[in-house]
Amino acid sequence: MTGEDPGPLIRLYGLTGGRARPQGETFDLVAIVTTLGAGFTAHESAELIPEHRAVLSLCRRPTPVADVAAHLRLPLNVTRVILGDLRREGFISIDRPRPAAQTIDEHIYREVLHGLRSL
Repeated sequence: MTGEDPGPLIRLYGLTGGRARPQGETFDLVAIVTTLGAGFTAHESAELIPEHRAVLSLCRRPTPVADVAAHLRLPLNVTRVILGDLRREGFISIDRPRPAAQTIDEHIYREVLHGLRSL
């Protein structure tokens, strides 16, 4: 035994209940996390761990998974498990980002075409 404090490792294990992957549909780093509705009641808030409350507060505005992990200062796999638990309980939604082709308005394409023709 080295005498080093294993505290952080045990804490991470406890946060995830020993799980390495979230339950349900997988999601990647750029998936967008959003708190649903009012988020949670005062009674439910008392039952949530601090990391869950931090996610619910942070994700009142749509936030990428990578940003959530950075804000929590937790490894990505641990963050994914926490997010998966919150999604399963109905506190958050996790959505794939829209492809770039769907975010550009047809008007912009017409403006670019017009600009190219005027060259």
